[in-house]
Amino acid sequence: MRHFTSVKQLGNLGDAFAKAFAVKRQPFADQALGRNKTLLMIFFNNSLRTRLSTQKAAMNLGMNVIVLDVNQGAWKLETERGVIMDGDKSEHLLEAIPVMGSYCDVIGVRSFARFESKEADYGEEILNQFIKYSGKPVFSMEAATRHPLQTFADMITIEEYKKTAKPKIVMTWAPHPKALPQAVPNSFAEGINMTDYEFVITHPHGYELAPEFVGNARVEYDQDKALRGADFVYAKNWAAYADPDYGKVLNMDRSWTVTAEKMALTNNAYFMHCLPVRRNMIVSDDVIESPQSIVIPEAANRVVSAQTILKEILLGL
Repeated sequence: MRHFTSVKQLGNLGDAFAKAFAVKRQPFADQALGRNKTLLMIFFNNSLRTRLSTQKAAMNLGMNVIVLDVNQGAWKLETERGVIMDGDKSEHLLEAIPVMGSYCDVIGVRSFARFESKEADYGEEILNQFIKYSGKPVFSMEAATRHPLQTFADMITIEEYKKTAKPKIVMTWAPHPKALPQAVPNSFAEGINMTDYEFVITHPHGYELAPEFVGNARVEYDQDKALRGADFVYAKNWAAYADPDYGKVLNMDRSWTVTAEKMALTNNAYFMHCLPVRRNMIVSDDVIESPQSIVIPEAANRVVSAQTILKEILLGL
C-alpha cells in the first residue's frame, strides 16, 4: 500500500479484518518494522482520537513521530496556486509540502471541508497536493470527503459485535448546531456498501449525500421506520450536500435525536458514533451511557485501524 485515502483501498475485507485482529492481539509484534522511520502528522483541524490513536499506532510500530498543528506555531499557509501572496499567509504549500516530505518517511494529513467551494472540497485539493508533491506515502486522517481510518475502526467494531452474519445497519442523521462535513457519513456509507449487510440511511429531506457514497443503501426519510429491526445504529450529523445549500444547516429538528424511545424500535441495537458527540442533540444521555453503547470500544479501535494501515504502508517502503 502506497497511499490510503479510502476504505476501498482495503481490498478484500476478510483479509483486512484478519490483519486488524492480528494487530489487536499483538500490538507490539512489528516494532522492528518502524525502527528509524518517521511519521509526520499534519493537522489543519482539531483532533483528539485521530491524533492520539495514530500517534499510539506509530509508537507501537517503533516509529518516531512529529506532530505539526498548522494553526498553532507554523507559518500561515497559502493553498491556492496563482495567488499574489500580499496578505497574512507567509508560505505556500507548494514549498512547504516537499520540505515536510524531506523530514519524514510517511505523512498523515487532516484537512476538513471548508464549505467555500464544493468543487474544491470534493476535489480534495489539500490532500492531493500532499500526494503529488511530498514524494512520500500519504494517508488521510480525515479529509474533505472521507474519514477512512474512522470507517475502518467502525467496520472492525461491527465485525466484533455483530450477532448475525448480515446485520441491519442504520446510519441516521441527527441535529447539530453547526455545519459539519459529510466526510464521516460518506466514508461510513462507502465502507458498509463494501459488505453484504442490510444498510439504511435515514435523514430529513434536503440532507441527501452524494450518490456515489449512498451506493446501494436504502434511503428512508422516516427515521422510526428506518430504525425498526436495526442491529446497529450509527448516528451522525452532516450539512447539506446538494446545491444551492451545500454546507448549510437546513434544520435542527430535535425529533431526530437518538433517544431511548427511538432505540426501543430496534433489535436491541448497539449505538455507535465517531465522537465527539453533542449529548442531548445527537443522542440522549441514557442511550450513550447504556450497555448497548459501544462508542468507547469503537474509539479504542482507532488505534487498531491506524496501526493496520501504517503497517501496510511500511511494508511497501
